[in-house]
Amino acid sequence: MARIPIAPVGRIIKESGAERVSEDAKVALEAYLEEKAEEVSRESIKLAALAKRKTVKAEDIELAIKNL
Repeated sequence: MARIPIAPVGRIIKESGAERVSEDAKVALEAYLEEKAEEVSRESIKLAALAKRKTVKAEDIELAIKNL
């Protein structure tokens, strides 16, 4: 089940220059984005824990993205 709505994914592709976008393309990009978001989330949770915090902050997300 998709956790990221498909419609915004389609808009992202269209705003990047595509004239038309198939449903398969939207689903494929959604799956990729969701996988990457989970990776970043797991890494940022580790970083927050290392800082002895339960709250994940933007700086944790940014550092996780740089580390991955």
